[in-house]
Amino acid sequence: MLHFLQDTRRLGVLDLGSGTARLVVYAYAPGRYFHQVDELREPVRLGEGLAKGSLSPEALKRGARALRLFADFARAVGLAQEEVVALATSALRDGQGGEALLEEAARLGLPLRVISGEEEARYGVLAVANSFPFSEAWVVDQGGGSAQVSRMEGRRFAGGRALPLGVLRLKEAFWTQDPPSAREVQALRRHVRAHLKGLPSGTGLPLVAMGGTVRALARLHQKQSRYPLDLLHGYFLPLEALKELKEVLLALPLKKRKELEGLQPDRAETVPVGAVFYEALLETLGLPGLYVSGQGIREGAFYERFLPPPHLLQEVRGFFVEALFHRYPFDPLHRDRVAALALALFDGLAPLHRLGPAARRLLHEAALLHDIGMHVGYLDHHKHGAYLVLSEPLPGLTHKEQALLALLVRYHRRGKPEFGALKPLFAKEDKDLLLKLSALLRLAEHLERPRTGRVRGVRLEIGERVRLRLEASEEPWVEVLETEKQAGLFAKAFGRGLEVVWP
Repeated sequence: MLHFLQDTRRLGVLDLGSGTARLVVYAYAPGRYFHQVDELREPVRLGEGLAKGSLSPEALKRGARALRLFADFARAVGLAQEEVVALATSALRDGQGGEALLEEAARLGLPLRVISGEEEARYGVLAVANSFPFSEAWVVDQGGGSAQVSRMEGRRFAGGRALPLGVLRLKEAFWTQDPPSAREVQALRRHVRAHLKGLPSGTGLPLVAMGGTVRALARLHQKQSRYPLDLLHGYFLPLEALKELKEVLLALPLKKRKELEGLQPDRAETVPVGAVFYEALLETLGLPGLYVSGQGIREGAFYERFLPPPHLLQEVRGFFVEALFHRYPFDPLHRDRVAALALALFDGLAPLHRLGPAARRLLHEAALLHDIGMHVGYLDHHKHGAYLVLSEPLPGLTHKEQALLALLVRYHRRGKPEFGALKPLFAKEDKDLLLKLSALLRLAEHLERPRTGRVRGVRLEIGERVRLRLEASEEPWVEVLETEKQAGLFAKAFGRGLEVVWP
């Protein structure tokens, strides 16, 4: 069951792209919380014919069919016309013959807005600004008809180009064989480099790429490398890995590409084109790789409704951690008490653990989320909570940080803290970090075991043993007994014995 705030609204964002059309539905409370609740996807290949300047009749038929599908869905779920934002991009912007689609959309109650290349780029930058911890970056969105290459400065759009380098357009113009010949590949590469000429190299800014093509490339790399997380947003795809993947894709015929694990069949025809494009782009900019965005122009358009101008979240990471709590809320008083106790323990034990503010923040976030698994059930709620933390991206956190957050939730009440299947994400020294933070969170949880706030605070006395003196108006018998049971874990983490006393 989904748990929303009382003033939850809905918004559908329709993106009639040159390759794929999507209708995504969000539930949201303005400025506070949002969550995607549904999606329809149709591989329309609307950009078919762009290389010659006109959209093909078959592409227009597929586009009209998708619009009818989306309109019927919107009616069925009760989305009013003002609750749907409908956008069209380069296929209708650059290709001839799209007027019929615009008329069909209006007739269906889905008036399409053909956005300019700059507006498309602005939406992409807005999505990155609200889902990555970067204030400056390159933002690239390669679709079927065009590729937007933009600069983000101070989390705002600072200019860019709409280039005719979409995967469908490029394939139609340069490749006739399957797989393409070496000559065709070189011709495409020269063409892409010519359009990218003039982009400044050596800036050192991160590159964030969005769109179905780069997500397909990243998913393929994850499958080949046996990546332990099923998350794409925030994934870093190295240039060298991209080059290796490109060579594999260029050597396979379409039938074999469709059989690759992790690749949607409708992406198989154009994904090698995207690999050539991104390789050339990274080499032009002198960058070692790119970050994959799971958000794009749909989310950019959504943020316009969700947030007041300039449509920016105050702090990305904190917002999405809090949003996860809103989806699976538990007693907020208990949550805040556990968080306060965990931070008090962290600060008081600083001479022993010598961890910095990044670890302190992660501990705080784990305390804020530790009981979200109660929505599945009390038994094993620590395991359910870990699953929920990893069930979708938490923008602002790296994949390693998100995995560590899930593990802290997993071990907040019992079990030996260990990496398990997530081990490939971590370095050797991370084992000590997991152990120490797990011990602190578990102590905080047991100091609040009756969930009544009887333990108001703690004082720590560090000697050969650590004496944990509890502040409470009456004897907290349960809290003392339950916390003492964690003395073994504490000793492993901090190398000292633990004594729990009151007063």
